[in-house]
Amino acid sequence: MATLRDAKCGQTVKVAKIHGEGAVKRRIMDMGITKNVEIYIRKVAPFGDPVEVTVRGYELSLRKADAEMVELQ
Repeated sequence: MATLRDAKCGQTVKVAKIHGEGAVKRRIMDMGITKNVEIYIRKVAPFGDPVEVTVRGYELSLRKADAEMVELQ
């Protein structure tokens, strides 16, 4: 199972599923990261935290812990 944390800079990936519970999962979904949405990986910080992505036309920074909850197709 590949997660958003494993994605490399410059890749475009598609979300398969979001793991996690309650408020954390809700927060990720509120950012526009939902099933089947495409995410472009803009930048990965040297130690992997945070990951900068473009989703639905806007830019986001995600912590490693949040990126791990997003399973890719």
